[in-house]
Amino acid sequence: MTTAYILIESLPGKAIELIGQIKGITGVKTVHLVTGPYDVIVFVEAADLKTLGDLIVKRIQATGFVARTLTCITVEE
Repeated sequence: MTTAYILIESLPGKAIELIGQIKGITGVKTVHLVTGPYDVIVFVEAADLKTLGDLIVKRIQATGFVARTLTCITVEE
């Protein structure tokens, strides 16, 4: 299992709508609205790196509310 934190900068004024869209995506475990340079932090689980990439690009970034993402893959056992 591959897990990661995805730090998301949303389009201006779209963070709440973004959260609503990504909460129901398979693999998304937690979603938090945060302050600072990023607007949303998401914790995800995926079977492998390819599935993780698909989750980010085809599901999260494809919402239309994302300006930028930074993916931090966990390395702990």
